[in-house]
Amino acid sequence: MTKFSRNDVLQRLKAETAQGRSILAVGAGNGLSARCAELGGADLIVVYNSGYYRVNGLPSLVGAIPVGDANDVMLRLGRQAIMPKKRTIPVIAGVYGIDPTRDIDDLLDEVKVIGYSGIINFPTISRHENSNYRIDLENAGFGFACEVDMMRKARERDLFTLAYVYNPEDARAMAEVGVDVVVGHMGLTTGGDIGSKSAIGIDTAITRIGEIFDAAVAADPDVILLSHGGPISTAEDAEYVNVNSKAVGFVAASSFERIPIEIALKKACDDFKSIKIA
Repeated sequence: MTKFSRNDVLQRLKAETAQGRSILAVGAGNGLSARCAELGGADLIVVYNSGYYRVNGLPSLVGAIPVGDANDVMLRLGRQAIMPKKRTIPVIAGVYGIDPTRDIDDLLDEVKVIGYSGIINFPTISRHENSNYRIDLENAGFGFACEVDMMRKARERDLFTLAYVYNPEDARAMAEVGVDVVVGHMGLTTGGDIGSKSAIGIDTAITRIGEIFDAAVAADPDVILLSHGGPISTAEDAEYVNVNSKAVGFVAASSFERIPIEIALKKACDDFKSIKIA
């Protein structure tokens, strides 16, 4: 398998932005998505449990509720579906940093052995922001600090690091430990058959993303900034965010491997159903 160091990944991404090209990271819940992303010119493949559920017809949000084993899904996808083919672009592992059933050091070592070049904190309790659920998790010792510490340990292993964050405070915490990329997450993606029906408007999203990015840059001026989720569901949406914020790219998950597939498969079915008989 092709392995990429943290510096390898950084140089690849910086080369894209230096030439005025937007960075694209895409979620892959199976080998087909990974292959298409690679052939289509994506910069990064991201493998997390939500992708597995997404390509099986469920909302991405299923990856953030207590069903299955998030880290096991990620490890299994890496071994069986993503890594068997030699990849020419870096693959990022979605690691659940507060998993109490695993030693995080052992887990990160396993991630690296499988061939992942980096990690992203998914699922993340940043999603819950100031909810009672998050307060309870924090009080029980399963707080966001566990995810931050995971990033620090990943850096020690020369793994590239991306952080999903939903608010400025979490963005600042991640930037302070030197994550390479902060991704402003705007929630469940709109569009398609099972997307969010009540996302915020895109201009509101840009305001929120701006606050997240400002906090991250204040802690680390060199951090790379990407957008994701909510009303940002098309290439046009992502470009609008790039132009009107500090974002230099987009993380496409449902936007890549759910919504386009829903459209294409329904059209193919309609086309075949429309053929004539003698």
